[in-house]
Amino acid sequence: MVVMPRLALAAAAQQQPRVLMFDHLHTGERLEVEYFSGGTYLQDALGEVNQLLRDFRTGEVSTIDPKLLDLLHGLRQRTGSRQPFQIISGYRSPQTNAALRGKSAHSGVATRSLHMTGQAVDIRVADVALADLRKAALSMAAGGVGYYPDSRFVHVDTGRVRTW
Repeated sequence: MVVMPRLALAAAAQQQPRVLMFDHLHTGERLEVEYFSGGTYLQDALGEVNQLLRDFRTGEVSTIDPKLLDLLHGLRQRTGSRQPFQIISGYRSPQTNAALRGKSAHSGVATRSLHMTGQAVDIRVADVALADLRKAALSMAAGGVGYYPDSRFVHVDTGRVRTW
């Protein structure tokens, strides 16, 4: 039996392909994509993700932070999910964000939402309880985690670590 040193194992893990599955609840689009392989992000795959996570209200496409994809990949590993991430909201244009904020002062839509910079996504997963998804996201300490049980989604982002 060959035993690999801890650093070698960590380096090997960094090289492993990363695959995500998405089901956009507003557009009906689905995507299964390998976005990272051989130690590098795959530009064509990132483009597909950018397209899927576009502002579905306006059609505007923006760049999604690859660290957000890594966060989702980590969530998938922690939860053991085999189902796609159900997307409620990905990128939001400033115009869409302002319109959503204007609908209600208590809507939970931030003025400087990280959705506008491609650093946030609102999700749920069919085979993971919402509270468990939240718990897994919190355990990663990789950014912000918002919990919206009445609306049935968890917000995750790559901003500073915080919770609401």
